[in-house]
Amino acid sequence: MSHKDCYHCGLPVANSDIGQFQTVVLGQQRDMCCPGCLAVSEAIVNNGLEDYYQFRTEPAKKSDDGILTKLDKLALFDDPALQEEFVFDEGKHKQIQLTLEGITCAACGWLIEKQLSKVGGIKQVAVNVQERRALITWSELEIKLSQILSTLKRIGYEGSPFQPDEHEASYKREQKTFLKKLGLAGIMTMQVMMLMTGLYFDWFGAIELETKQYFHWVALTLTTPVVLYSGSTFYLGAVKAISARTVNMDVPVTIAVFGTYLAGIRSTLLERGDVYFETICMFIFLLLLSRFLEHRSRHRAAQISANMMQHVPVSASKLLTDGTITDVLAKRLVVGDVVLVKPGETIPIDGQVLEGRASVDESMLTGEFNPVSKSQNSVVYGGTVCQDGSLTISVTKTLKHALVNEIVRLQSSAMASKPKAAQLADNFSRYFVVAVLVISACTYGYWSLQGSTEAFWITISVLVATCPCALGLATPSALTCAMAKLNRQGILLKRADALEQVTSITTIALDKTGTLTKGKFTLAQTWFAEGVDAQTMLALAKALESRSEHPIASAFLKSTSPKTSSEKNAKQAPDDQAEAFTVSQFEVTPGGGIAGVINEAKCLMGTALFCDVAPQNVNIDANVFLTVNGQLLAAFVVNDSLREDTQETLNVLSQSHELVVLSGDTQDNVNTLTHSLPITKSLGGLTPDKKYNAVVEMQRQGKKVMMMGDGINDAPVLASADVAIAVGNATDVAKTAADVILLGDQLLSVPQLIETAHKVKQKIRQNIGWAVGYNVLVLPFAVTGLLSPWMAVVGMSLSSIIVVTNSTRLLGK
Repeated sequence: MSHKDCYHCGLPVANSDIGQFQTVVLGQQRDMCCPGCLAVSEAIVNNGLEDYYQFRTEPAKKSDDGILTKLDKLALFDDPALQEEFVFDEGKHKQIQLTLEGITCAACGWLIEKQLSKVGGIKQVAVNVQERRALITWSELEIKLSQILSTLKRIGYEGSPFQPDEHEASYKREQKTFLKKLGLAGIMTMQVMMLMTGLYFDWFGAIELETKQYFHWVALTLTTPVVLYSGSTFYLGAVKAISARTVNMDVPVTIAVFGTYLAGIRSTLLERGDVYFETICMFIFLLLLSRFLEHRSRHRAAQISANMMQHVPVSASKLLTDGTITDVLAKRLVVGDVVLVKPGETIPIDGQVLEGRASVDESMLTGEFNPVSKSQNSVVYGGTVCQDGSLTISVTKTLKHALVNEIVRLQSSAMASKPKAAQLADNFSRYFVVAVLVISACTYGYWSLQGSTEAFWITISVLVATCPCALGLATPSALTCAMAKLNRQGILLKRADALEQVTSITTIALDKTGTLTKGKFTLAQTWFAEGVDAQTMLALAKALESRSEHPIASAFLKSTSPKTSSEKNAKQAPDDQAEAFTVSQFEVTPGGGIAGVINEAKCLMGTALFCDVAPQNVNIDANVFLTVNGQLLAAFVVNDSLREDTQETLNVLSQSHELVVLSGDTQDNVNTLTHSLPITKSLGGLTPDKKYNAVVEMQRQGKKVMMMGDGINDAPVLASADVAIAVGNATDVAKTAADVILLGDQLLSVPQLIETAHKVKQKIRQNIGWAVGYNVLVLPFAVTGLLSPWMAVVGMSLSSIIVVTNSTRLLGK
């Protein structure tokens, strides 16, 4: 050729433009005819869609703005400013929740996970089919977010960052499409069934062959839109699976539908043989109905968790430095901003109360409907309702990292770890589909060799009757409903497989402070060394504890002082005296105490072991000691009280579990607190290492251990337990190490968790037992020809509906 063709659109490149518009595609330098084609081709390459050129069947149109626009939209998601709203940092990697459109069944989730896991740079993919979401973790150095979205699009699914409003809109779009397809299939099924049933039962009397053929043509006309439009959901699922070189439950459905449809067309054209147009319509209608009910149940379960975000108001009343108030978007608030919440308003964001006093309804988070009193320094959460009084709040977390957002994200993350039952069901259902196809082929071969004219219809019955839709729904439907129910009760799961492990727990280990007790400390007694000023020592202790996050610090920061053994009339050190002390080189030793330098003196405050002192040197049963430059100057008895529901909770748990208390407090204090409780063993004076070793020793003895704690010093032992629960207002470190987080302040949530875990296990067994049992039972009837196609349709659909309905019963209990 004397000229070159544009690699993108195929049109000739002008001689004057040769070499002017070039880019590398598929490893070679390619010529383009114009800047438009160059821009489109570069966008395709830069966004990881280079395979477009390898697999295209014809050149693209010149100035292919459609592709460029689509890729530009995806490229927008790589903008750091845009990602700030919905992308989370997970160490060295990035994590995002995506709303997925195009998911039809459990097999879709498996297909997405399998395909994305092959892509370099993607570290984890977890698809929650029930909620139509995906949690993806990736390395930003290896792959861009836009490339992940384009990969999803290539396999037939639309992915967009999860936003509650948009997610709800997506659900409504899918529901509208479902209803259109279901409505069309339902109307046509009634018409075709009336027509064909009349022919089968001779309701029209002795009609001529021409009239009968006319009815067949009418039935074919009515059936065609059902097959081509209503049934398209299943064909797209089958195509996606086959293009990924695998099979799913949509494959036998597609074969059965088109096999029956084409056979009906053949019989109608040749004017001989059977037609089953009514069976096709009924099959598609009932299958769509079962999936629509599944779609509704998924949404109902997902709403309980995701709808928490709908409690968060869009706007907030921001208090400016000059005292004026302005309305701003809640998601635009940053840490340090001050907002005003009036009586009856919803708190827009997580923060700390600066001024005011009010009762706050936190039921949307904790499931507890008793309002919580909030005052200065109290922590409040976005989405909770200020019932009375006004609060001035300092923002401590942006909306992206607010508790309600964290709950939704952790719920999706929890589904990344599937229980063994779910993994077995997923694997079994895929093998079962292959088995169904093989059995169907063998059935057709056998009956054909026997010379049966019904060989084809018997094969169709086998394909339809044994479709493993119910098996694919058995586990995920039960898990999603259970997690939604627990979330409604203020119990947040970080791992879905934790539910499975809860059912095997034999021993429950409990921390004392903040777990069995309220964590609200008071100074019961104090002791001071001879010649030491009590007020100065209390001020010194207050200065040190003001830097600590441990609950014990609250005992020293209160405004009242107990009577002492050596200084009966000692008064609380004035605040200004405590503030006069400057603490430097502050350190925290989990399970030991705190240390700091004050006025060039090394101060230690904590346990006797940490402070290296002899407890017997003081005349009170102290559990907190204060030393200055190694000299013991003060000692304190800090008391706590049991939670109101501790006794009731432990009475319930002790009926089926061994209860062990692991505490860093003195053995005497532990014994005093637990003597009236149904505790098997109480161990005090334990450092974090000793707590850890105690749990490991119990596990070595074959026990399955659940650990409940709330402090920084509980993190190691929480991480080592088979199931870890962070109780009440646990520290962030404890929540990170835990598998389950109790959002409320009620220990009675733990028996509820255990009860729900056993119910889920029972439901999963029931669902799998029913799904497998039905398929095994119906297979002989289908293979032997005793089951007609329409019977197979009804049985298969009812099987799926029964499984979904059984799972949704968890929500109401």
